[in-house]
Amino acid sequence: MNSTFSYFRLPVAATVIGILAIAWFGFATTGSTTGALTFLLIGLTLTLLEISLSFDNAVVNANKLKFMTPVWQRRFLTWGILIAVFGMRIVFPIVIVSVAAGVGPVEATLLAATEPETYSQIMHDAHVSVAAFGGTYLMMVALSFFVDKEKNVDWIRFVECRLRSWADLRAIEIVLVLCIIVGFTMAQKEGHEAEFLFASVLGLLAFLLVDVLGDVLDKGQTKAAVASGGLGAFLYLEVLDASFSFDGVIGAFALTNNMFLIAVGLGIGAFYVRSMTIMLVDKETLSQLRFLEHGAFYSVLALATIMLTQSVVTVPEYVTGPLSIAFIAVATVSSVRYARRTT
Repeated sequence: MNSTFSYFRLPVAATVIGILAIAWFGFATTGSTTGALTFLLIGLTLTLLEISLSFDNAVVNANKLKFMTPVWQRRFLTWGILIAVFGMRIVFPIVIVSVAAGVGPVEATLLAATEPETYSQIMHDAHVSVAAFGGTYLMMVALSFFVDKEKNVDWIRFVECRLRSWADLRAIEIVLVLCIIVGFTMAQKEGHEAEFLFASVLGLLAFLLVDVLGDVLDKGQTKAAVASGGLGAFLYLEVLDASFSFDGVIGAFALTNNMFLIAVGLGIGAFYVRSMTIMLVDKETLSQLRFLEHGAFYSVLALATIMLTQSVVTVPEYVTGPLSIAFIAVATVSSVRYARRTT
């Protein structure tokens, strides 16, 4: 079995290259060592932000990735990281600005480079749609885990037993999410109701379409590929990663308007999340820590709730990150205690 450090060779290399690039860019932009250090501090803060917000993402990914063959695991780590870094950290904000401002992607890119304040304001103005879409998608991810009659391990029993008992009711998780959407739509500020509702429905449709597409793609492969997750599982993980990335990308604009800093800082963090996912699978951490997966999905549920709440009131990033880590930490402690009692 590989050593722990071997899983983080690529992230460490990305960190070194990223730090050098940020320091050079800071010096080139400001013409001073102080400016370079300031850029470097912001970049490192963005990296820590991404890791703290996405650790639960690694655990959830590992739950799906453990059923994949090594080939698809490598594809997730290579192709997936390209999609995660360039797609979500660079292309995604540009697409949002392009749609919100009614300009082409080239104009949006130029806007990011030449008018960062305007670019940041457009991103901020689009936060209702982003929160609605991402929150709804992640809510479906969490409920699909808990509302499952085949789930046979419970951590917080009085919650999970009740949710599992609802699994016999057809599409109950969709009904629950629709009720939540209606509630938050009614709580929106005047003029934002339609925007929130439309984005939420798109988030729900995205989850259902990815779920259906995954089944179709996997059924079209060999039995071995189906058993290992295959292309459908890969697409599911990529959309899931995108949803997890929403709050990180939006939160990054609270620290800086510079797209280069955001892309590099969050991109370095994405490398660590990917490597943590592979390590959890290889070391079979999920099977050794009985409730770790549960903690991750509670974290997803909390993150979904926070994202939906952010469409109404501001929830600072320093609440989101520690909350996610807290669920993971408590679940880990519970798992260790359970292992001691049963051995």
